[in-house]
Amino acid sequence: MKKYILMLVLCALAFGCKKAGSGSDSKKKDTPSTVTTIEVPSFAKGADISWVTEMESNGYKFYNQSGKSMECTALMQSIGCNSIRLRVWVDPSDGWCNKADVLVKAKRARDLGMALMIDFHYSDSWADPSKQTIPSAWDGMNVTQMAKALSEHTTDVLQTLKDALVDVAWVQIGNETNTGMCWEVGSVSSSSAAGFIALANAGYKAVKAVYPEALVLLHHSSAEDLSGNTWFFNLVKSVSFDMIGLSLYPSYWDSSSQSYPDWTTKTSAALANFKTLYETYNKPIMLVEFGMPVSQPANAKAALQYLMDGTKDYSWFKGIFYWEPESESARNNYDYGAFSGGKPTIALDPFAE
Repeated sequence: MKKYILMLVLCALAFGCKKAGSGSDSKKKDTPSTVTTIEVPSFAKGADISWVTEMESNGYKFYNQSGKSMECTALMQSIGCNSIRLRVWVDPSDGWCNKADVLVKAKRARDLGMALMIDFHYSDSWADPSKQTIPSAWDGMNVTQMAKALSEHTTDVLQTLKDALVDVAWVQIGNETNTGMCWEVGSVSSSSAAGFIALANAGYKAVKAVYPEALVLLHHSSAEDLSGNTWFFNLVKSVSFDMIGLSLYPSYWDSSSQSYPDWTTKTSAALANFKTLYETYNKPIMLVEFGMPVSQPANAKAALQYLMDGTKDYSWFKGIFYWEPESESARNNYDYGAFSGGKPTIALDPFAE
């Protein structure tokens, strides 16, 4: 289990004998005053809770099973999570998930001693296989210019975290990049991935320059799709990265049958694919997004437990992150979380073991 040491220095020592009126007193309140050691878990039991500050601004609170109000990061830790994942957007119109907002949430994880994953979307909003929109500030750039901008953005965000004494264990270079990122400059197609490779390698170098020991992930959306994964990772084999990140949503609503499909089909396929992908590419695997219908907490619990039981003997399988479990349809119109009435459901029980 690797150890990441946060060298926490008192402001009084950092600034020496400060002059009167220098304003450095305000910085003391934001930083720990003792050296803290964070152990990166060999198996991450994690949650992406990037929506939490926006939900708080709308007045939503979170509660443990006893009805006690708790800050969401601490609540996730209390039910067994040891890691937090946070998305980053370049210049979002509403400000959520920008650098400043990410810093607020990252400090909470830092103060609880939780390992942290940073997920760069390299967009001003959502990035996934159906949309990888170039940030408005990068529009019109060629691949060389965009690689420089991407590197500077990555460095800026990570250095801001490091300056706040936040450690980062894992970094995603792009989110669900099956089709590339920053279209069309960084698109991935059957004939070319050159732009994506240039952008991804620029991101990798930027990460390692700030956090040399952080593990860099490439992220594919469909853990159950072996052919899609092998096509992608074969095409981008010249990208430098440390770990394969995957998503799995095994029971999305099927409008044709007006039902949620049985979760076992995609989940069992994903479990088999983990082993194949590891053996093919010799990279550790992590499920960085997992979700099930919030209306089926027993099924969600069973699916999560199935994955944890099925990977427990694989030292190269490094963890599972539930995607936005604190979210609810009544609060922010998302149906695949794991909370009800502000409280966690039994879906998350496997994390407590």
